[in-house]
Amino acid sequence: MHIHILGICGTFMGGVAALARESGHTVTGCDAGVYPPMSDQLRALGIELIEGYSADQLVLKPDLFVVGNVVSRAHLADGTAKFPLMEAILDAGLPYTSGPQWLAEHVLQGRHVLAVAGTHGKTTTTSMLAWILECAGLQPGFLVGGVPLNFGVSARLGGGCAAVDSASCPPPALRAPLLPAQSPLPRSRSVFVIEADEYDTAFFDKRSKFVHYRPRTAILNNLEFDHADIFDDLAAIERQFHHLVRTVPSSGRVVVNGLEESLARVLHQGCWSELRSFGAAVSDFSAVGEPGVFDVLQKGESVAQVRWGLGGVHNQLNALAAIAAAEHVGVAPAVAAEALGRFRNVKRRMEVRGTVNGITVYDDFAHHPTAIRTTLDGLRRQLGPHARILAVFEPRSNTMKLGTMKAQLPWSLESADLAFCHAGGLDWDAREALATMGVGPGHKAQVADSIDELVAQVKSAARPGDHLLCMSNGGFGGIHDKLLRALKS
Repeated sequence: MHIHILGICGTFMGGVAALARESGHTVTGCDAGVYPPMSDQLRALGIELIEGYSADQLVLKPDLFVVGNVVSRAHLADGTAKFPLMEAILDAGLPYTSGPQWLAEHVLQGRHVLAVAGTHGKTTTTSMLAWILECAGLQPGFLVGGVPLNFGVSARLGGGCAAVDSASCPPPALRAPLLPAQSPLPRSRSVFVIEADEYDTAFFDKRSKFVHYRPRTAILNNLEFDHADIFDDLAAIERQFHHLVRTVPSSGRVVVNGLEESLARVLHQGCWSELRSFGAAVSDFSAVGEPGVFDVLQKGESVAQVRWGLGGVHNQLNALAAIAAAEHVGVAPAVAAEALGRFRNVKRRMEVRGTVNGITVYDDFAHHPTAIRTTLDGLRRQLGPHARILAVFEPRSNTMKLGTMKAQLPWSLESADLAFCHAGGLDWDAREALATMGVGPGHKAQVADSIDELVAQVKSAARPGDHLLCMSNGGFGGIHDKLLRALKS
């Protein structure tokens, strides 16, 4: 089958493309604003990328169009369609479907699906869980909204180890899965780990993506208000999370963060599956110790110890969630903890992009105020109180562009010594939003309307020993390389 994917360079749709290609399908796709790492991964797979959404792509004559949720029926100011290819597909009556629907029908059917949902930490936790199952010998398939460094790809069907960093795998003695006779995982059923996003499926299907996945194991990692462009309030998102809970069978497991009141409200609407909690002191799975080295307690009894290079309480909680989910398919916590000791995190998650004149530049995907705060707090814990951290960020997500959470920005940046905001394209006043921090040269915050201006501000303020943390859910105008070049001079 030849499938043509609209919006192919998004992290999810790029993963769908990789799975389709691995399944033997011919895959092409189109998008606008292509940037790494997904564009690099797709080209490495030999997938042809077309810039834009021109209607002349119909000449490819694919068997099916797979439509990403970036596509809409919107029109530009001059009255022309923003996505003329979609209009041409509809006019011609050609077959199309959504990415989640295609995935459910062609990849997930018949598998034990482990879905990782939550406002924050989905990508990291999904990567942790996939790595744990890999090291336990289960050879999982997975789709992650990023590139796990242990695997080097964002998606695979499973059952093969070709893409795995074998040097960082645990020794063979620790790779045998521990499957008790009562395990809910039949030995004949393969496992698939998927990042379960609550964002809508497509312009023609406004349900959350994760409703399509039908997991047997579901992680509810955390939940707060986000996606203000499609959800009116937190209660609307809680309803979508409960739709996910409704799809988990009675023999399945729901793993829930015991610290989250919003998730307690979700479960109060009904839960028909085995429930396991993590995080709180009285949870089924809890941690004792600092995030870098901690004991894992199961029902109050120490069952494993995690020693790894990650920092931050948020990653400690992510680890507990992954350990609890892995246990549902028979992987003992001790085996999971051993695997996490070799976990290398995800590209664009506190990724060091380079060091120049003693100044280190990091790249991170954080964009929601809570994610910005937890990311900065994690780096602060690692570096100590005396290191200087310069936060460089852009409010790029749809929620942030709307200004819904602009009042939380000063709170989110408290752990930074200096903050630099890219305000290009915003309809609200970033300087006003950050006013309580003090805005301008010599103050804690500075605002720039262009990337070049932002680079100049950071260069002027930076000094040897500083740590520059760049945060965005997009390409950020290539600011990382621009900063490194500027700092050399």
